[in-house]
Amino acid sequence: MVRWRITTDNRVGMVYDVLRVFAEEAISIIAMEVVPEQIHLKFQELDQGTIEKQWQRLCNIPGVYKIDYVEVMPQEEKEQQLRTVLNSISEGIIAINREGLITTLNPASEHIFRRPIDDLLSKPVQEVLGVEVPIMSSLRNGKSYDNQEMLIDTPRGQSHYLTSGRPIMDEQGNVIGAVAVMKDIDQVRQLIYKMTRPSMITFDDIQFQSKSMERVIKLAQRAAVSNSTILIKGESGTGKELFARAIHVASQRHDKPFVPINCGALPDSLLESELFGYEEGTFTGGRKGGKQGLFELAKDGTLFLDEIGELPTHLQVKLLRVLQEGKVRRVGGSNEQAINVRIIAATNKDLEKMIQLREFREDLYYRLNVIPINIPPLRERKEDVIILSNYFLERFSSEIGKPDMQIADDALGDLLKFNWPGNVRELRNAIERAVHLTNGEQITWADLFPEDVNLNTDKSSIEVKINQITDLETAVAAAEQALLHKVLEEYNGSRQMGEVLGVSHTTVLNKLKKYGLIHNM
Repeated sequence: MVRWRITTDNRVGMVYDVLRVFAEEAISIIAMEVVPEQIHLKFQELDQGTIEKQWQRLCNIPGVYKIDYVEVMPQEEKEQQLRTVLNSISEGIIAINREGLITTLNPASEHIFRRPIDDLLSKPVQEVLGVEVPIMSSLRNGKSYDNQEMLIDTPRGQSHYLTSGRPIMDEQGNVIGAVAVMKDIDQVRQLIYKMTRPSMITFDDIQFQSKSMERVIKLAQRAAVSNSTILIKGESGTGKELFARAIHVASQRHDKPFVPINCGALPDSLLESELFGYEEGTFTGGRKGGKQGLFELAKDGTLFLDEIGELPTHLQVKLLRVLQEGKVRRVGGSNEQAINVRIIAATNKDLEKMIQLREFREDLYYRLNVIPINIPPLRERKEDVIILSNYFLERFSSEIGKPDMQIADDALGDLLKFNWPGNVRELRNAIERAVHLTNGEQITWADLFPEDVNLNTDKSSIEVKINQITDLETAVAAAEQALLHKVLEEYNGSRQMGEVLGVSHTTVLNKLKKYGLIHNM
């Protein structure tokens, strides 16, 4: 093909004069573009003699100043640029005309719809995307929309996308079409995770020198490379979430989301929707388009279920089904979607005892307890107290600009004598408090514990006074009732009470009912 750019003046009749030169020689013009002072022509190849003749005749037209060969027509150049842009975008782009027929698709759309582009062009968009699609609303009302969720049925199953769209207007403001961008929801999750993820913990961040912790960490490191479910057991404050994060970072899922949730921190109804998500219309005031659950957000990553012993029985059944089948269904929904999530659960409860009391499902326990990791309490690894104390001291003293702070020798000795009922968390809090409250550079026991804590605190040594001899069952009931009275004075919720007493909140409620104390809550 031959392409010419003819530079002319801007007089009336110029285009007619140029076209007449080609018409008189019966030369077919394939394409022509006209802008002020320029005429672009595209025509078939001609012999050299005809080319020279046409060139000369055009130059003789009054007002024609110059003729140049060009490689592409202006519109062809624009189309090539647009095609390059569309091909380079990972999101799917689809455009429709005023009748709702598909006019443009980029290669990413071919992947989204699992069908060749040629099979989709000129098809009604509702036939491809479904009847109620946002782009049709934009075509009807001329309004833009952003980040609406959309499910697409394809020959290979259902796909989940976020879509934004804009109407296409003519010069008079009439809607003549619409264009939409579709982004895979998994790509959105990954982007959110990369932008918001906290600094991840590694096994190198866990401070220890005891042999017991060395054995636990080696086990956790071996477990990290597998995809098996892990159950971390340990008292409150031993660092169960720290281990869970370190396991995630050491796993093949380290570049995927780590999603934690405390099963004891949310009401049962809210916990279910947080874990599994919900469909639009399930709840009054629920989010339009529904909401993704944490299983969906953790796709290909790790879901950390802290305080798994607090999970209500009906949710234990749902969790068991997810673990067995690898599929999750939103609350109020009918469709199941496959998930690839590694589960790490943690508890400070005696789940075996809860199974005996019918408070925890045995089948779920064995599904979770594939690789058990038991973190020993701090009182059983006193050799870790000093290294942890120095680690926290260096960290917090540097933050406030007092790097020369030290713990007094007698205070170090007292740290080793203390039983640490709150474990590493309690030690951390004590050091942080002392660093901020002490006036000098020497930290004393009084700085660590201004409330004068008994050094020999031991949860197993509780003094019970017996005023008269009675049968054992009555004595046990009286002690139990007195203990519940005491806990009620300091705690308001059954979950907090269960935490302190080492039982589930359901057990607490049953005991309170038994002794007529439920009205005190």
